[in-house]
Amino acid sequence: MTVVIDHLARPRPRHPEKQARPDTPLLRKPEWLRVRAPGSAGYAATREVVKAHGLVTVCEEAACPNIGECWSQSHATMMIMGEICTRACAFCNVTTGKPGALDPTEPERVGDAVAKMGLKHVVITSVDRDDLADGGAWHFAEVVRAIRAAAPGATVEILTPDFLRKPLSAVEAIIDARPDVFNHNLETVPRLYLSIRPGARYYNSLRLLERVKERDPAQFTKSGLMVGLGESKEEVMQVMDDMRSAGVDFLTIGQYLQPTRKHAAIDRYVTPEEFAGYEEIARAKGFLMVSASPLTRSSHHAGEDFAKLQAARHAQEARQAAQAAVRA
Repeated sequence: MTVVIDHLARPRPRHPEKQARPDTPLLRKPEWLRVRAPGSAGYAATREVVKAHGLVTVCEEAACPNIGECWSQSHATMMIMGEICTRACAFCNVTTGKPGALDPTEPERVGDAVAKMGLKHVVITSVDRDDLADGGAWHFAEVVRAIRAAAPGATVEILTPDFLRKPLSAVEAIIDARPDVFNHNLETVPRLYLSIRPGARYYNSLRLLERVKERDPAQFTKSGLMVGLGESKEEVMQVMDDMRSAGVDFLTIGQYLQPTRKHAAIDRYVTPEEFAGYEEIARAKGFLMVSASPLTRSSHHAGEDFAKLQAARHAQEARQAAQAAVRA
């Protein structure tokens, strides 16, 4: 189970940069991307908790297509450091603007919530906080430590910003808090960064993931891609190679879904057969875990996938030990 967010909901203005974008066409969804409208008792119960407590979830903010399934199972993903992002990525539905100050009580409140709810696996993400000297890294680390203190049996997965132009010590502070999974999404291929992720830099994001493995080889690293933005198969395969060179363990690939006409247009819908092909290629390249499907998202089935990731590592270590014994 993952956890809902506890920021107070309030009216938030959209960033002028997003509003000024020209309208883009919307492609009709194919049958394999149609999901059942939310309506189960579990979904309604989760929605009522969110509404009654004035909560904000990244499930809603990012317009996730899996919200019906996840909320029916009382799953959601925590977004810390506020709900206003300093970036204006062309694919993202999270509000862009000037964030408020960090809440110093948030780490303790998050830890208490995890303990009280008896959560086994927690996913924590955040907005970009370019306004902060360390990008909010220390606050992120404090949240991880607070969960460790309050709920030592829970495993912690984080999905972080890129900390572009922040001190290396900022990233190291989070690594040293020792989350079980350190996730940072590359999102798309290098050629599309200027149009899709203009505030980020591909090799900075790749280096962030590499630095995690250098500092703590035992930490699982994870990254994700959206497809359907105009990338080629060869470009996706090159990103896979770059990720493996950086030691990334777990790859997710999902279909980009356009939130509004003000966001980047969908170039095409990638077929389920193509996703299966990407998964086969990625496994052959040595990723311990791969999730590739039209509706795959970074936090979808995170708890179950973490258990599989651990099992895959144990199997890999057993094979390596057996090979070493034969060589000896």
